[in-house]
Amino acid sequence: MLCPHGCGVDRGADGVGVCGAGPDMAVSRAALHFWEEPPISGEAGSGTIFFANCSLRCCYCQNAAISRGGAGRVASVREVADMMLDLQQQGAMNINLVTPTHYSDAVRAAVAVAREDGLALPVVWNTSGYETVENVRANKGIVDVYLTDFKYCDGRMSKAYSGVADYMEVATRALEAMVECVGLPEYDDFGGAERMTRGVVVRHLLLPGGLDDSKAVLRLLRHRFGSSVRVSIMNQYTPVLASAAESGDAMAKATLGRHPQLASAVSDAEYEELLDYADAIGLEDYFWQESETCKESFIPDFE
Repeated sequence: MLCPHGCGVDRGADGVGVCGAGPDMAVSRAALHFWEEPPISGEAGSGTIFFANCSLRCCYCQNAAISRGGAGRVASVREVADMMLDLQQQGAMNINLVTPTHYSDAVRAAVAVAREDGLALPVVWNTSGYETVENVRANKGIVDVYLTDFKYCDGRMSKAYSGVADYMEVATRALEAMVECVGLPEYDDFGGAERMTRGVVVRHLLLPGGLDDSKAVLRLLRHRFGSSVRVSIMNQYTPVLASAAESGDAMAKATLGRHPQLASAVSDAEYEELLDYADAIGLEDYFWQESETCKESFIPDFE
């Protein structure tokens, strides 16, 4: 019951949830990561721990190698705590837990162990936004910063791409709980760079053909949350389905057959229109991306 699917599987008895996870945590990568928003990764890098499997399996996911459980190894609470301490030793700006929701209890335990052993960095919960209010509230005192997606307003779009028609409603309630738990954005100086120590960054990725829905997402964030969150408007949609289909991947071919628009990157003109819209509705101080971020070279190596 850790995620909104509420599948009820007994993973302690070797059951496998909707997320694809079994009884043990699985980690795909632990390393410094330099491609997050400036107050998350700075120049020192964010201490990212990528967890295998995902409770929201978007059909266009650029990290499908881990979200579908293909890359990763079992790790104990002690081992994950040691990863955090090692990343701190490497000079990480924070500890960035990527798609941890389906391992929430064990991840929280690992943070607690690491803090007992000297972890002094902010902890970032990097999530799809598809979270229960109860799970967010259980993170209070453990998580300092949320780096969360807000993917869709249109339920038909979220159903088609991510298999859930209630994404907007669930993500809105979860975001309200995140703000309630960690408060307004706060920063300090980390080696001459601004580091977020508390608060919420909300990411929205513009999808091919999704400009109208993206505008709806920005309206919701502007009018519902105002300056209580920082917004990140992203253009890095990477058409990994197209290259997978060309390599003979039957699932990728079938997905493109249903959603041919996903075969192409977002145009610069569409992205500029979305940024202009953000300005027009009074969305201030948001993060934006330069062009050429939709390359597969930006996808971490999960091997």
